[in-house]
Amino acid sequence: MINGRVVLQRFPAGGPRGSWPAEEYANRRRQEGQPVEVVMDLATDAFLVIAREPVAEPVG
Repeated sequence: MINGRVVLQRFPAGGPRGSWPAEEYANRRRQEGQPVEVVMDLATDAFLVIAREPVAEPVG
């Protein structure tokens, strides 16, 4: 988990020209109802598909 986010999948940034595997994976997850986003991890030169960790509602 990174800053309240869960990394679902990593994709190298140097994919074939015209190919967007991280976006394609994220779109499939969105079609399944998962709220995901694609971010770039500059330190590892990779695209990450992440889901935000659900925040518990305060009781009281």
